[in-house]
Amino acid sequence: MDDDADGAPADPRIHRSPDDTDIDLTEATLALHDWEVQEEELRREAIQNRKPFEGLQVDPDIDFYPEVADREPGDRNIVRVGFDIHPQVTFWAAGFLTVFITLSLVFTEATAGAFSAILDFINTKLGWLYILDFNIFVGVALYFAFSRYGKIKLGGPFARPEFSTGAWYAMLLSAGLGIGLMFWGVAEPIFHLSSPPPLFDVEAGTGAAGKAALATTYLHWGIHGWALYGLVALALGFFAYNRGLPLTFRSIFYPVLGPKIYGNWGHAIDTLTVVATLFGLATSLGFGAGQAAAGLHKLFGLPEGTGFQILLIAVITGLATISVVAGLDAGVKRLSQINIYLAGAFLIFVLLVGPTLFILSLFTQSLGYYIQVLPEFAFWNEAFTGTSWQAGWTIFYWGWWISWSPFVGMFIARISKGRSVRELLTGVIFLPSILCFLWMAVFGGSAIDLQLSGERDVATAVNENVATALFDMLEAFPLTGFVSLVGVLLLVSFFVTSSDSGSLVVDHLTSGGKLDSPKPQRVFWAIMEGAVAVVLLLGGGLSALQTAAVATGLPFAVILLVMCWSMKKAFDEELDLLESHYDEVIFRSQHKGLIDTLKSRLAAGLKK
Repeated sequence: MDDDADGAPADPRIHRSPDDTDIDLTEATLALHDWEVQEEELRREAIQNRKPFEGLQVDPDIDFYPEVADREPGDRNIVRVGFDIHPQVTFWAAGFLTVFITLSLVFTEATAGAFSAILDFINTKLGWLYILDFNIFVGVALYFAFSRYGKIKLGGPFARPEFSTGAWYAMLLSAGLGIGLMFWGVAEPIFHLSSPPPLFDVEAGTGAAGKAALATTYLHWGIHGWALYGLVALALGFFAYNRGLPLTFRSIFYPVLGPKIYGNWGHAIDTLTVVATLFGLATSLGFGAGQAAAGLHKLFGLPEGTGFQILLIAVITGLATISVVAGLDAGVKRLSQINIYLAGAFLIFVLLVGPTLFILSLFTQSLGYYIQVLPEFAFWNEAFTGTSWQAGWTIFYWGWWISWSPFVGMFIARISKGRSVRELLTGVIFLPSILCFLWMAVFGGSAIDLQLSGERDVATAVNENVATALFDMLEAFPLTGFVSLVGVLLLVSFFVTSSDSGSLVVDHLTSGGKLDSPKPQRVFWAIMEGAVAVVLLLGGGLSALQTAAVATGLPFAVILLVMCWSMKKAFDEELDLLESHYDEVIFRSQHKGLIDTLKSRLAAGLKK
């Protein structure tokens, strides 16, 4: 350090020009503030004036994988008669689904028996794997979010979000919630009130059972599932936006497989992803069709059998197809925002006309109880109880979350460029979990209060037909007909949003990662999704839907563990780059214009 003339050490904050004239640090600070203001303005403009998606919109500055640097998403596609398809993934997936649909329609009884046998095998032999996997997912997600990896951004250090935070949350909530909350919001807490999990050892139909019922529901709709969604979204977004690989599931495994992701290994991974996504969506669509039919039956006396449910699937698939054709900006985004407004109004209405103080007290108490029992409950696997309660609940839910994870994860990745690892994971895990808890406390708490007070026997209605649970509870409140109609409209809106979002994701997968594939291709996959839902309803109803979710999630239970390891390797590479080249390469290349402006201002007018 240089000394001043009097021998005192020079202040390191003071910089001198060649002629030893001091620079006014106050003015320099103001210049830096102006710089930050310009940065924020650029960020707002990037959100407001964002152009429609075309291609990947990313060209990494450094080719981490030079052996495939010349590859482009969909560069080996077949482009004919309005389709732009990756041949292996599309033909394998479409072929499997066609065979499945055909055999299920021809051999309906045999299909139902096969579904039951598969579900029984997974529940009795492999349930422990689902339990262990989901706890690992939570641990890995928290580690990535709150460790040094949290500062990594999707798209590079200075990437800007392409959607506002409000729109981002609306889309991820609509894609990840939707039909499930509508179907199980009343039914699941009432089921657990009538038959509490053996872990709690409480008497059915009591206050203690009510508290345990909500804690159990929180487990199935809380941080475990959302942590998985966040991890899958993070992995897909990172390898697409930071590495320039196709936005497909195969890209996640490049650190493990290398260029083999473009061969049969990659084809198999993406094909499995397509099938799992379609079966996971079909499960939800089947639940939604049953509940919508039940609501319309109560409102207008319409039939609620399988035939009418199939008609509903056909109609709503048609609406989803229109939204898919409109695209992400014009269709999915607007529907997602409408969903959030409708759901918020529905939630507030039930909270206000229901037992408000009881709901708020129960929400607070059950949330604390959930946190208290979570460490044991999350790992509980009925090893000493000799019961099979988990087969129909936790194992089903974990399989369902897994089967939805490629779809929801890819959709979140698709809208999350510019978000940091920490921002994405905390945003995806915590706010949606809290909203799920609040939803379950409002609807489930209202139903529990009606049941325990004897005002209405909701449990009998749930046991007779689980799809009618919500509408049976609404009969205890004012404006029953109008509110039930709003519930049906909200259900249909979620139905359409889930369907069109899923169809867009499947379309990306079967086009080799292209984000701007032809409209006829989007229509094809939207119709295929509805067809699978119809076949599952014909092949065994609720049992078939549960089997589809659990069985397709099984291979992913292993694949997702490999994904976590692959992400760790890639994040280490990214941080090595940032730490060794941040100042001299990345920062200067991204902000050269602003740095030059600041330098000129300092040289020209910021001297004493």
